[in-house]
Amino acid sequence: MGVSRKRAWANVERLMARPRRQIRVVLRHGKAGVTLLHEGKALTRCHPTKTGAECARLVARALGVELPAPGHQVEATVPNGVLFRAVSLSSLDLRVPGTDELAQRLLEEADFQRRRAGESAAE
Repeated sequence: MGVSRKRAWANVERLMARPRRQIRVVLRHGKAGVTLLHEGKALTRCHPTKTGAECARLVARALGVELPAPGHQVEATVPNGVLFRAVSLSSLDLRVPGTDELAQRLLEEADFQRRRAGESAAE
C-alpha cells in the first residue's frame, strides 16, 4: 500500500526538524515508481510516468547516486540540505516552462552541499 504525499511530507518535516550532517536514506525503484525512504518510512515518491521518471533521475543526481534499476535500491548518506533539495526535485512538474532552470539550481546546490559535507567529514 502506498503512502500519501501528505503523510510523506509529515515524515520529511519530522526528519528535518533537527538539522543533521548525515541522514541515511534509501532510493528504491519498484513497480509503483521510485521511493525515497528513511528508516523504512517514505519521504517522497516519483510515479512511473515520463515526468516521474525524469524527477527520479534528478533525485538520484541530487543524492549523488545512480538511479537503481527496477527491483533494486541504493543507499546514500546526505546532509539535511541535500535531502530537502531531493524532495523538492521529486515534486517538480517538469512540463511547466522554466522549471528546468529551477531543477538545475537545486542540483547545483545539492552538489555543493554534498561536497561541503565531505570536506567537513575529512577534517
